Amino acid sequence: MTSLTGSTDSHSPASPSQTPKATPLSSAVAKIMRRVIPLFAIMMMCNQLNRSNIGYAESHLEADLGIGATAYGLGAGLFFIAYFIFEVPSNLLMKRFGPKIWLSRICVSWGIVSACMLFAQGPTSFYVLRFLLGMAEAGFVPAVLYYLATWLPNAYRGRANARYAVGALVAFSLSGPLSGPLLGMDGTLGLRGWQWMFLVEGAMSVAIGVFAFFRLDSRIEDASWLTADEKRELTAAIDAEDAAYLNRHGDDRPTFWSVLRDPKILLFVFVYFSVQMSIYANTFWLPSIVRDIKGTNDVTVGLLSSVPWVFAMVAMFLLARIGDRTGRRKPLLIGALVAAAVGSYLAAVASPWLALVMLTVAAMGFKSISPIFWPIVQRTVHPMVIGVAIAVINSIANLGGFVAPYGFGVVKQQTGSTQWGLIGLAVFSLIAALASFLIRENEDENPGLSRKKESAKAAPQVPAPQLRN
Repeated sequence: MTSLTGSTDSHSPASPSQTPKATPLSSAVAKIMRRVIPLFAIMMMCNQLNRSNIGYAESHLEADLGIGATAYGLGAGLFFIAYFIFEVPSNLLMKRFGPKIWLSRICVSWGIVSACMLFAQGPTSFYVLRFLLGMAEAGFVPAVLYYLATWLPNAYRGRANARYAVGALVAFSLSGPLSGPLLGMDGTLGLRGWQWMFLVEGAMSVAIGVFAFFRLDSRIEDASWLTADEKRELTAAIDAEDAAYLNRHGDDRPTFWSVLRDPKILLFVFVYFSVQMSIYANTFWLPSIVRDIKGTNDVTVGLLSSVPWVFAMVAMFLLARIGDRTGRRKPLLIGALVAAAVGSYLAAVASPWLALVMLTVAAMGFKSISPIFWPIVQRTVHPMVIGVAIAVINSIANLGGFVAPYGFGVVKQQTGSTQWGLIGLAVFSLIAALASFLIRENEDENPGLSRKKESAKAAPQVPAPQLRN
């Protein structure tokens, strides 16, 4: 069996060239990767499915409820206004109630609201339900990132982020093949096809949320599936990283307002804002772009719309692995943003079939960024405010999910095409790539949030053991 770092297991006598015996720390990490991360990936799949499935119902909502392109874009974007408003409060409540309860609650809540989309009667009820969905989902991503930061040493977080984030790509890949047949149930038991889609996909989230409550633990010491030695070494490794960080940069706790004012945080917000614009413009409008290909229907649109996300899944795992192994994530971040810019621009000026190919290139860029981006943030933000910092970055940046879908709706309403919307995405991605040169990836050079530069000797780093499957 091959480890994620490329080494192989062997039952022959040990030799200098062979992989050393697994330590309690590497064993604990492997258990987390097997038990917790797949659950987060499934929850992320449901999360993205419930927020983005309206893309497949757009034409049906217009025909049945009179929701035009501008109204659709506004409704898609209102989700992110609510997400922005309630993200930080949700994250603070997560710390009070613990990830086990809060993550389960979030998943059940968004499933219920998503299922209630079947009761939409027109633009107003559509707006209200999208806003409520954003309120229900607020805090999910920061809670998962906070969980990973408190359960895993930094050397493993890129791979963990990639494995959990793959849930979004699976959702985008499967949403078409799943939503198409559900839309085809039009008239069954008196419900329209789009009503069946919202009901079934919402019920899936409720079931996963209930399961998560019995599967997750809030703290390492609560995990009965870890041995005492594994708990001790895992906790010691994470504490050693935090202690080394504080030894270098001081133990002054940054305030919430200092997080908002810190130039590094603002830079991270802008970069991730541009990423979110690309992600959600494509999430909500890709099916519409694919419909420009002659001869497509609900099923073929769903299948073709999944192609960019399948290729993006491969690119994301590859870049996450390279980032973890080399520790040099900044060049990968810049390269991914450039790929997103080039792909989006060429998609705007190409024929429908070639546009799909170029959007695949763009998706391989912008969807690969999360497992590269967040470990950079986690290495440079003060550990005592990492949860709040993640929530601030994620909530403000997610407003890109309002700007891009709404902007695309206005552009399409006025011009009948999404061409200028794609060009706008290309410009934002290129600017974000240039801005990323300002990121100082070497954590020893980062004074960070309200931190004093220390002349004290940095604490020794904890070596990262091999992760084995």
